[in-house]
Amino acid sequence: MHRTESLDRFMADVRAGLRAAPKHLSPEYFYDALGSHLFEAICQLPWYPLTRAERALLERHAEEMVAPFGAGASIVELGCGSGEKLALLAAPLCRRVPRLSVHLVDVSETALDLSRRTLGRLPRVEASAHRARYEEGLSRATARRPPGPDGAVLVLFLGSNIGNLDPEAAAAFLETLRASLRPGDGLLLGADLVKPAADLVLAYDDPLGVTAAFNKNLLARINRELGGTFDLRSFDHRAAWNAQSARVEMHLVSRRRQAVRVGALDLEVAFEEGESIWTESSYKYEPDGVARMGERAGFRCFKQWIEPHGQFSTTLLLAEETRGPARASPSRPASR
Repeated sequence: MHRTESLDRFMADVRAGLRAAPKHLSPEYFYDALGSHLFEAICQLPWYPLTRAERALLERHAEEMVAPFGAGASIVELGCGSGEKLALLAAPLCRRVPRLSVHLVDVSETALDLSRRTLGRLPRVEASAHRARYEEGLSRATARRPPGPDGAVLVLFLGSNIGNLDPEAAAAFLETLRASLRPGDGLLLGADLVKPAADLVLAYDDPLGVTAAFNKNLLARINRELGGTFDLRSFDHRAAWNAQSARVEMHLVSRRRQAVRVGALDLEVAFEEGESIWTESSYKYEPDGVARMGERAGFRCFKQWIEPHGQFSTTLLLAEETRGPARASPSRPASR
């Protein structure tokens, strides 16, 4: 993605989001250089078990997760972050292939750099970085797959990134992924599970205020890149569990009546006291719901692993030969 294209899209999305009712901004724009580092800090917090739970699953089951893929397989990670989880999955493949092709897809240049450095520790890995949205990056990566029946692709969509999409968008996204894949390709899907409301809110509103800083940095980014006049002290971070929709919502709430100008957009935005900007929704799942969602999109649930303490699931979905009606899910091991 070219710098001018990403800036133009950022401007258009900020304009549309701040003029909407209710006001909203895409969580995609959390991840500038500072935001990427703040997110890595969030992943270390004791109140945010998601990353540790997923890592525990990968450490225990990486060999099993990549077992269906042969010598010519390549890996594509959508939203690569630091690359640590990708490295856990790449390591067992590296032990049995002469060269492993890995494609990193992220809108954050910082995340791509971190992942490249992490993968540099592994022998026989050839990493390609694509600064792009997921669909575009996957299209680029699959176009470079090696020929022949052994050229399978394993797509990683980890960290419960699927939770950032509402159910309808998540279903459409999985269908789009399936359309880019061939029978025998795989999707390793991480999904956070429903847990007690108090635990969920604490994970998104930690006592140290790191998540609040991560959320407010979105306003700071508008100030830096678009000439905004947001006073970060005039907005509060708020996280709430919406049980009916099975999602955690993050908002930035105006503490007073105020007006904010965004110079690059020639836009002035009025806020009432208590009015919010909705910045993120993080949907939580039941294990069977993850498998059914994949099967409706044309995948077969090969296996699902569940970390019981952090209540997190990792599901390996394989692209089906045909796109017929969804089939019954195979039996899966008990949570462990």
